[in-house]
Amino acid sequence: MSKSLTKTKLIDPLILTLLQNIRGHRSKLKNLNSLNIDSKLSNIVSIEEGKEFFIENEFHKAKGFRKLHIEIAEFSKRLKILHCVFFPDPKYDIPIFGMDLVKNNELVSAAIVDLSPSSRNQNMKYDEYLSKVDKSIFKFERKIPKWGNIFSKNVFFASLENQCEKKAFCKIVDHYLSILVELSQSAIPDYEQEIIEERTNYQKNYCIQQIKNEKTSMILLKYFEKKWVDEYIKKVLFDF
Repeated sequence: MSKSLTKTKLIDPLILTLLQNIRGHRSKLKNLNSLNIDSKLSNIVSIEEGKEFFIENEFHKAKGFRKLHIEIAEFSKRLKILHCVFFPDPKYDIPIFGMDLVKNNELVSAAIVDLSPSSRNQNMKYDEYLSKVDKSIFKFERKIPKWGNIFSKNVFFASLENQCEKKAFCKIVDHYLSILVELSQSAIPDYEQEIIEERTNYQKNYCIQQIKNEKTSMILLKYFEKKWVDEYIKKVLFDF
């Protein structure tokens, strides 16, 4: 656990379980290296009473991936967020891994995970594996918003009601990550400009659609000025 996580006492067991899982799969990727970013964006902390918050960002790259991003955040000692997107290098036929967990006190209002396609027919490679995941335990699967047409048909989105559902969600995340790592290990670079451009455009569209999620900016605007929020969303969370 990092010093900043210890300092802010972010010891939520569900978030830490997911974080350990994501980091474990990330460590299996070839040529894993940290990305240098502005230190002001890696650890952002406020101890102002009533407006306490903490944001920690991790940025890496690896073979087949241009950016591996994990964000851990806590606002006003009650709202906790784990956000993760692994963006592939457009030269490689690898999907976009995305996962978000939003927890308000003990209520998990949103838990989503997907391997989103980064080219037209790419999801044919892994649809079969994702469709076999048992999701029958969950009582409150949520409807994908209009901007979510970037996700695959096997995207999982739900509110988590109890400990059994939380454990089941962790297993789904682990399964999706296992498929991603397996796909990345067998992927070889393409140099045909047409397919690289197609994958680039898919990633651009993924970012454009994610930015339409107003809930992200609504949370940040309670603590930061609009100019900072717009820059953070476009340069840190969904840049391309």
